[in-house]
Amino acid sequence: MDLKAIEYHIRGLLEAIGEDPDREGLRETPGRVANMLSEVLEGSAYSNHDIAQMFGKTFSVTSDDNDNIVVMKDITVFSYCEHHLALMYDMKVNVAYIPNKKVLGLSKIARICDMAAKRLQLQEKLGNDIADIISEAADTPDVAVMICGSHSCMTARGIKNASSKTVTSTYRGVFKNDKDLKDIVRFD
Repeated sequence: MDLKAIEYHIRGLLEAIGEDPDREGLRETPGRVANMLSEVLEGSAYSNHDIAQMFGKTFSVTSDDNDNIVVMKDITVFSYCEHHLALMYDMKVNVAYIPNKKVLGLSKIARICDMAAKRLQLQEKLGNDIADIISEAADTPDVAVMICGSHSCMTARGIKNASSKTVTSTYRGVFKNDKDLKDIVRFD
């Protein structure tokens, strides 16, 4: 990420909206924004494959354990909408997968969700990215992801519907056609 270019453009943005970037409260804002963007958009530096490699720590399970389903619910993430650069917040991610002789470390599931969200994103694409990464990291085609979140492009601007939530779902493998399996990943 080119922090100096971000600083330059944030300074120009401040000028374009009629602010004085040299006034006391704004003097260091371009640098602060550049640092913030490098943190909250960290995932932009990595492909889905890279993230699967980074957080793909697995543990072997016996063949008797292969009837299990791993479900992790209410993983908290935030992201930024690629259409308006608006915050997507109060986001909860539910992930389920059927192990294929190995399971992911539980913290790795949350880390995958977090890193995939740290990109300019659409919620629908985020669900697909998480499913792709979990599928590769756990070496299983059977993955489900459900996301519920608020979008400031809906809540703070435009229609200003503060209570609206967006729910998206991604089903892969056996989750696609099995209602009972889909119900496992749903929000309570």
